[in-house]
Amino acid sequence: MRNIAIFASGNGSNFEAIATATQAGEIGAKVSLLVCDKPDAHVIFRAKNHQIPVFAFSPAQYADKAAYEAEILDQLRALDIQFIALAGYMRLIGKTLLEAYPHRIVNIHPSLLPAFPGKGAIQQAYESGATETGVSVHYVDAGMDTGPVIAQRKVEIAETDTLQTLEEKLHKIEHNLYIETLKSLFEA
Repeated sequence: MRNIAIFASGNGSNFEAIATATQAGEIGAKVSLLVCDKPDAHVIFRAKNHQIPVFAFSPAQYADKAAYEAEILDQLRALDIQFIALAGYMRLIGKTLLEAYPHRIVNIHPSLLPAFPGKGAIQQAYESGATETGVSVHYVDAGMDTGPVIAQRKVEIAETDTLQTLEEKLHKIEHNLYIETLKSLFEA
């Protein structure tokens, strides 16, 4: 069974979905670590409920990105982590982790990449007048949501949608698509 780490920065609904799926045996992996860059994030509470170890840190305590990524790498190696899934982790991954985990870091993003990369993607799509948006799972590279897309699912933006209803539709799709994609990656 593959040991994976999930990186998250906020509420952790995608973390929750993945942790629940792995513990139910739906995905051939074990979530062995949560890495969180916000020591007061709700996702930490979720990890503790699942009895998943947490490495929480504040980037301001380190000289630079390379320094905190080196400490993250030590944590990953200590637990024999083979794969990383980003789930609302609001930092670009740097050279230290990219070189240690080539093609073994994935991210989920609430748009049909390459459209609307970065923060605020749902609001950007909503305000753009687009008739559809969606969810993308992609490999992580040094850019902002620029890595190769693995899977996508479209979502219609209805005339009756509000920003909140669109967010709710996308989050439901995110959880299912991420689990399906991880399952297929680990079975390959």
